[in-house]
Amino acid sequence: MSDVIKAWHRIVDAQDASAMDDLLSDEVVFHSPVVHTPQRGKRITKLYLMAAMQVLNATGHFRYCRELVDGNHAVLEFETQIGDVTVNGVDMIEWNDAGQVVDFKVMVRPLKAINAIHQAMGTMLESMKPKS
Repeated sequence: MSDVIKAWHRIVDAQDASAMDDLLSDEVVFHSPVVHTPQRGKRITKLYLMAAMQVLNATGHFRYCRELVDGNHAVLEFETQIGDVTVNGVDMIEWNDAGQVVDFKVMVRPLKAINAIHQAMGTMLESMKPKS
C-alpha cells in the first residue's frame, strides 16, 4: 500500500485534521459530489474533508471496504449510514512524486445518499464557520 494512502487511513481513523497539512498539496483540487465547481487550494479542501469526516462517520459506521492503488492514483470504496440511508461511494485520490495529494474526488450513490450528504454537509459547514 502507498505511503500516501497509509497516511490518509491514519487521518481518517484518528479524525486528525491537522495531519492533512502535510498530506495536501497547496494546489490540491477537491471535487465534491454535491458542489458543481472544483474547490481549489489546501484551505478549502481541508475544510471540506474535515466536514466530510464528521458527517460520514457521525454514526460510527464509516468503513473503507475496497481499494485499488496504481502508481500515484487510488480509488477507495466506502460505506456508511446517514440516518436510515445507506451511503456507498468512492474517494479517488491522486498524489504527486513528493507524496502530497493533488486531486481528491468523491463520488456517491444512490441519489438518496447524495441528498442526505448534501443536507448534512451544509449543516456541518455552516457550524464550522467562524462566529462573528
